[in-house]
Amino acid sequence: MSDPSLPEHESSSETAPSLLEGLDELESPTTVQELEIANASAAAQISQAISEAEANGQSRPVPPAPPFIDFEKVSIGFGDRKILDEVSFHVGRGQTLCILGRSGVGKSVSLRILLGFLKADSGSVRVDGQDIASLDERGLQEVRKHVTMVFQNGALFDSLTVGENIAFPLREKGGLQEDQIQQLVTRLLDLVGASETANFLPSSLSTGQKRCVAIARALAAQPEAILYDEPTTMVDPIMGRGIGDLIQRLKLQLGITSIVVTHDMRFAIRLADLVLFLEAGTARFFGTIHEFLECTDPHVQQFFTLDAYVLPQSTAR
Repeated sequence: MSDPSLPEHESSSETAPSLLEGLDELESPTTVQELEIANASAAAQISQAISEAEANGQSRPVPPAPPFIDFEKVSIGFGDRKILDEVSFHVGRGQTLCILGRSGVGKSVSLRILLGFLKADSGSVRVDGQDIASLDERGLQEVRKHVTMVFQNGALFDSLTVGENIAFPLREKGGLQEDQIQQLVTRLLDLVGASETANFLPSSLSTGQKRCVAIARALAAQPEAILYDEPTTMVDPIMGRGIGDLIQRLKLQLGITSIVVTHDMRFAIRLADLVLFLEAGTARFFGTIHEFLECTDPHVQQFFTLDAYVLPQSTAR
């Protein structure tokens, strides 16, 4: 609902334009590959400028900002079972971290701790400098306005249509007229390739469609960071490719921070700036994707081997 103390033209000016502008960027004809090339070129120019400044004896640039998301020696266990044992990682604004590892090693648990759905036994978790453990439920709800999650099953409201699901965070935030909400719902569904599902109930959707609608609903909340729990599991390769392209666009065009839990090495190679590899509750590796691909840790190498394994094709005719 709009604030009655504000004039009508002001009450709707805060949410709609910024989200519409973001959608305009995401719907640009520029391909993801072209965006990645432009981004790499800009990074190379910045690196060269820094090197030249240092060579000329000029002062170093201002140090980078602290990480947007920071896990520091986080541990959690259920009963006698240790799920995470002093796991540490950090993600800067606009970066994409992929969390890799076999099933049951604590990948999804890390996301739930980050959003305050689970409380760590020890260690600290900070989002934009705020210690999650020190926040009450109201404080956690505020964090969840800036950091949202796309669950494996979509976590959509079963009794609401797809369109109503996406409209929910827009209505909750307030400041929008109904026609603006419907315009944004339509554009968000177009963006994720699910425009035909607006009037469907979630129960009638495929797994891939639910995942796409969940991403559209996450974007409606205008978050600074999105957490994805196995976004390509049980979806076809074409839809998986589309989800990967969208995550990359969100980073390159809107600067959205992403944490992606996945078991898919090919997906991680396409998206990741940073990689966290979990094994038996411990962080066996944390670093850049390039460092990860050269990692000689035997657990990492075993993961590479299993990922590369392909069943032999049948010779029967």
